Amino acid sequence: MRIHSSLWNPDDWATRGGLVKTDWSQAPFTASYRNFKADACVVASGKSSCGGSAASSDGNQAWLSEELDITKQERLRWVQKNYMIYNYCSDSKRFPQGFPSECNMA
Repeated sequence: MRIHSSLWNPDDWATRGGLVKTDWSQAPFTASYRNFKADACVVASGKSSCGGSAASSDGNQAWLSEELDITKQERLRWVQKNYMIYNYCSDSKRFPQGFPSECNMA
């Protein structure tokens, strides 16, 4: 499994409406991943299969439809309020014809 990352110039939309500019003099930008452990399913030919710890010994994949309880929802809202700088699901300038479908998920 591999992780691919990219960097693009978001100055005009992703940085508080362009208020925060990218400091290109700090390039090259690097990222590293330590102790990364992916727990995922693989989709091939329209079929999904989970290996490793993604599926329990009986093949149960209940975690795929797991929902956040009230406490976890409150924690998520706190993190969003205190740390999230940009949410493309509220950027009507970027999506004047409507938001992407994942923005409609509850």
